[in-house]
Amino acid sequence: MTRAVVFAYHNVGCRCLSVLLAHGVDIALVLTHEDNPSETIWFDSVAALAAEHDIPVLKTLDPNGPDVVARIAQLAPDFLFSFYYRLMLKAPLLALPRRGALNMHGSLLPKYRGRVPVNWAIISGERHTGATLHYMTEKPDAGAIVGAQAVPILPEDSALTVFHKVTWAAELTLDRALPALMAGTATSYAQDLAQGSYFGGRRAEDGKIDWTKDAWSIHNLVRAVAPPYPGAFTTLLGQTLRLLRTRVEPTLRAPAPGAHFFCTGGRCYCSCGDGGVLRVLECVLDGHLMTPADFVARFGEAHCPLGT
Repeated sequence: MTRAVVFAYHNVGCRCLSVLLAHGVDIALVLTHEDNPSETIWFDSVAALAAEHDIPVLKTLDPNGPDVVARIAQLAPDFLFSFYYRLMLKAPLLALPRRGALNMHGSLLPKYRGRVPVNWAIISGERHTGATLHYMTEKPDAGAIVGAQAVPILPEDSALTVFHKVTWAAELTLDRALPALMAGTATSYAQDLAQGSYFGGRRAEDGKIDWTKDAWSIHNLVRAVAPPYPGAFTTLLGQTLRLLRTRVEPTLRAPAPGAHFFCTGGRCYCSCGDGGVLRVLECVLDGHLMTPADFVARFGEAHCPLGT
């Protein structure tokens, strides 16, 4: 029987762990994270899934510690798998499995190596992303690729909807590759790292809108950081405005120079740096959800500067 030690978190962790179980892999240990109380926990629990299947679970801040490495070495795994685990696994760990250590990454490698690849792909205006199963090396997301699955990014998809697609892509990729991995017949191919870039993590303050940018760039930011992420924000009438959902209006042009928020015909809009216009479908002003009717009732239809 194939034995594995699994490092996993989030929905991708749960779905890929389920794939291993469905294929009869002996999962000797699952390592996962304690949920961060300051983070919105909208995703499924790997720890709970492992407990349902009587799999031992370890939550540690240092998976590369000598005690953890020694414990995993005693388990003599055939494979290590990492599924959306948030910490890097170092050389002593990667050397333990007899048949390799593999990671599931949420992009089409070599593009968008590193952190939060779904969000970065949307910000960059990509029309496709996906999931890639690859061997782990000390350099993150750089090992040989075993399999991948693409998914589309539609113009109004948010990070959440794309993440659900990537979760499906990860499940399909692992399910397709696992029989050959278990049989020892899997093939792989090296990445051309020059064809992609490495991206770092994002902070809530990175959602601040730069109104000098074009409408599509701002729209991409809005949907890339929409809830459950912290959201894109600016200032309007001295208050914080969070744009939750927008749509590019290609047939409209800004009625006046500069970035403005305005309402007309029962709809609200933002004008952008290129003269393009975004329709505001959902927004929050000063902590309160605001409809176009609410805005007109409070402030009228005058053009209000944004970002000041």
